[in-house]
Amino acid sequence: MMAAKYDKIGIDYNLTRKADPYLTKQLLSHLEPDHNGKYLDIGCGTGNYTHEFQKKGLDFIGIDPSKIMLDKARLRNETVFWKIGSAENTGLPKNFIDGVIASLTIHHWTDLGLAFSELNRVLKPGGRIVIFTSTPKQMQGYWLNQYFPKMLSDSIVQMPSLEKVKGAMEVNGFKFMENHRYFIHPDLENQFLYCGKQNPELYFDKRIRRGISSFSSLSNRVEVEKGLMELRKDIDSGKIEKMVKSYENDFGDYLFVIGKKPTGNNA
Repeated sequence: MMAAKYDKIGIDYNLTRKADPYLTKQLLSHLEPDHNGKYLDIGCGTGNYTHEFQKKGLDFIGIDPSKIMLDKARLRNETVFWKIGSAENTGLPKNFIDGVIASLTIHHWTDLGLAFSELNRVLKPGGRIVIFTSTPKQMQGYWLNQYFPKMLSDSIVQMPSLEKVKGAMEVNGFKFMENHRYFIHPDLENQFLYCGKQNPELYFDKRIRRGISSFSSLSNRVEVEKGLMELRKDIDSGKIEKMVKSYENDFGDYLFVIGKKPTGNNA
């Protein structure tokens, strides 16, 4: 099901879902990679971030369940080992990789416990896992709820809370290290769900909406059309500024969650 969803999204994905330089830097900073190590980008999609990591001299494997996504990734960079698979079933050997990055993919994992168990199995002791995600609490603070309530509600249901992620990590052999909030930057180059936080006009671009799973797979066409009409009206009247301000919060828009496989853990 997830593969089919992203086969559909993958058609124009590279047009709007580029690797953001700031997020690339943050992901690697939290991963603390060694240039002699081998790393995994799980749920890599068309490999935009994998490609950037590789450009920095790091050896990454890109795994995704969508063949269409991986075909696009391969066209861009043939030096990366691209592989069909999922967090629950990577097909990699035990203690094979030195670190894992999972960016905006955890909400597609069908079984958190099984996924963390599998990632723990393939990760070497002392290796880190860096997850970039959004929590239900954060998403409830998006002003998009005002215009697309059903779509956001359906998206929020998919998202595991920080407590649930931490619990699943720790039950399956990881030590939770820390988490860091991320607030959308105005110059964000990766146009995921809340990319238009400070620039609502972005949501009128069909290509951007097509590259966002909430819009392309969870939304109701009638609600989206109605929501865009209301958004247009509020932008033109200036009401949008008040609306955006009413949703301001300090929860962060997204979250980096960092865990580690303890040394001596060969499970």
